[in-house]
Amino acid sequence: MSMELLFDREANAKERLAFVRTYAAWVKRTPNAEWSRQQAVLIDSFFTNARNMPLSSRDYLERVAGRKKISRQDTSHTALESFESRSGPPH
Repeated sequence: MSMELLFDREANAKERLAFVRTYAAWVKRTPNAEWSRQQAVLIDSFFTNARNMPLSSRDYLERVAGRKKISRQDTSHTALESFESRSGPPH
């Protein structure tokens, strides 16, 4: 695996974590009525988009199952190796 790919994964993980922390802080300081209204809009848009999706339910599930299979086959290192690559080897 190239260093560029490892770097992109690390940067991507940091970016996702920063987003989650920012969003959690927003949820904590936002009144429930406002938070709930915005979540309803988001969820409704997911349903609307799903209705417009040209894939049948069966086709979608086959794609998801295929990705999971590829993901499991592509795992080339153990959980310990993955942890060590992020935090360094144990002392």
